[in-house]
Amino acid sequence: MTATAPTPTAELTHLWQPLDIGPTRVKHRIMQTAQTILYGENHVLGEKHIAYYTERAKGGTALLITEQQAGHPLSKGSFYMGCSAHDKRAIAQYAKLAESIAPYGAKQFVQLFAAGVHDKGTMVHDNWHPLWAASRVPSVVHREVPMVMEKAHILDVVKAFGESADNVRVSGLNGVEIHGAHSYLVGQFFSKAYNFRTDEYGGSTANRCRFAIEIAESIRAKVGREITVGLRMSFDEFMGDAGITGEESEEGLEILAATGLFDYFNISGGGYHTMHMAVANMNVPQGFMIPFGKRAKDVVGDRAKVFIIGRILDPRMANDAIASGSADMVAMTRAQMADPQLVTKAQQGRYDEITKCIGANVCLSRAFDQREVVCVMNPTVSREREWGVGTLKPAAGGSKRVIVVGGGPAGMHVAKVAAERGHKVVLLEKEAELGGHLRLLAQMPTRTEWAVGIENLAKPLARLGVDVRLGHEATPDVLKSGSPDTIVIATGSRWDRTGFSQFHPGRPGIPGAEQDNVLDMGSAAKRVVADPHALGKKVLILDESAGYWPLGLAELLSDAGVSVDIVTPHLFLGEDTLKTGDFPHNLPRLQGKGVRITAQMFVDRIEGATVHLFGVWGAPPAVIDGVDTVVLAQLKAPVDDLYFAVRDQHPEVHRVGDAVAPRKLEAVMYESEKLGREI
Repeated sequence: MTATAPTPTAELTHLWQPLDIGPTRVKHRIMQTAQTILYGENHVLGEKHIAYYTERAKGGTALLITEQQAGHPLSKGSFYMGCSAHDKRAIAQYAKLAESIAPYGAKQFVQLFAAGVHDKGTMVHDNWHPLWAASRVPSVVHREVPMVMEKAHILDVVKAFGESADNVRVSGLNGVEIHGAHSYLVGQFFSKAYNFRTDEYGGSTANRCRFAIEIAESIRAKVGREITVGLRMSFDEFMGDAGITGEESEEGLEILAATGLFDYFNISGGGYHTMHMAVANMNVPQGFMIPFGKRAKDVVGDRAKVFIIGRILDPRMANDAIASGSADMVAMTRAQMADPQLVTKAQQGRYDEITKCIGANVCLSRAFDQREVVCVMNPTVSREREWGVGTLKPAAGGSKRVIVVGGGPAGMHVAKVAAERGHKVVLLEKEAELGGHLRLLAQMPTRTEWAVGIENLAKPLARLGVDVRLGHEATPDVLKSGSPDTIVIATGSRWDRTGFSQFHPGRPGIPGAEQDNVLDMGSAAKRVVADPHALGKKVLILDESAGYWPLGLAELLSDAGVSVDIVTPHLFLGEDTLKTGDFPHNLPRLQGKGVRITAQMFVDRIEGATVHLFGVWGAPPAVIDGVDTVVLAQLKAPVDDLYFAVRDQHPEVHRVGDAVAPRKLEAVMYESEKLGREI
């Protein structure tokens, strides 16, 4: 069945124009670039991939590019679930994908890549190998010394990419993209940070472009002009003169465009040294790459199309990028991960209904963990077959009266899903605003986009008729008087302030934690948001959370002139923020503001204004004197008193989210979606 496209709004005139990209015509200018999602099955495109891309095709996107697919047999890494385009088994899956998206008028390209040094030679059990690289430069992440490619190796890769492209052509998909960005193998040849060669593949910009050109020639020899061929490249690696600069990219684009081999250039930025810019989070302004697109388009002109990325989250910003000549096509990749119906909603002018990406980068964090990628704002991601658009069914037993207690993310989301299924939902929140702990988080430095996350969760409630009662504290009597069929307890969690920790097993907490000058993280953050001087002139933060909260509190305090020490028992401060890309933004700011960081140490005891530390790995004890306030950012405990008070008084009582056990928000959102579908 062919989908009927909505009538586009006149407001986004430039965005809805069709575009010819080589032999491929796309219906408008919004696309989704390749992104690592790790849904592969036995190293070929998986069924979850097909469902994921089809969901975005249904939602109206014009062009999709698969996650990176190995263009050479040795390039399945750097992810264990990496896929191959060179393997003939891929053809059937590509053909299945082509058939799946066809009814919705979307086009699909396949990204061909080789990892180079950003791999582990022992990643795939049955495919151990030395890493192939332009020069003997190891990965800043994986640290494995590579083998320098000789001419025969280069020609082998060139030949294999052509064969892989032919597999795509045979499958019926529309094009291929050579991955030359983000410090992978083709990008390593482009970059002075990786390419120290003195032969025809190194030195000048023209020589460093040679590898990409030879790959494109090999592809054209196989596919001719039957399918589209493009190149993704990092316009700037954000490493200064050590890596690719914008000026070099302008020179390289002139060389590449002059060959006539490329139908488009997909402009990105960053690499493995600067992954926090390649997959930018809420620290980075929206649309930050658009000026680079303009520079690229000025060079390329009409010889090829230019795609642009860079936290473009609003269709109106995308329209402006096209109108200004900054690009021919605009990628709204993570934006469509958060809301696969983004294009349809934009075409109908339903901007307020779009679930917006907030740059939390849970997607990136999962990829670092070698796990299937999910979205914190959209728990249906990776579960499109079970939970995609159109799968939500009315409650089998008819409409129920559901009371949800708690207006944090868990409570709001379960209320939304239950209401979508036809239940009559009342949501009780004791505070004056919705949001739970996200409300406080949104007031921390660089975290303002969490307010958008709250809006994502809150706006549907009014549209669905959820009866939201703010300033209403739930008690057993209140719940009984509401005559509910179902009660959902989503009361969240609170920070613990006892100091209990497995870094000092066998004791109930930190001696001295009961002192008045010791606060839990949540209480401390509330006071500092209201008054940055509320904790005194010198503050010590004990961080066992590995997350953002201690970093944000330290920044607020240091900005107010407060002396701050952070002590953590972990190998380094903010371990989890490294995976989301926050660490490279936040740590330099803290160090620049004089925050003192001590890792692999823990608090032995607190005696008045003196804090005694011990080394968790045998370092000598230390003492920090003159501390006005000690802040404990350690464990959280569920707020579950109400649940246990009412669970035996009503026929159907559920608890959800942190009220069950404090966890990451993506787990809470999953649980809320699941419960909302089951009530």
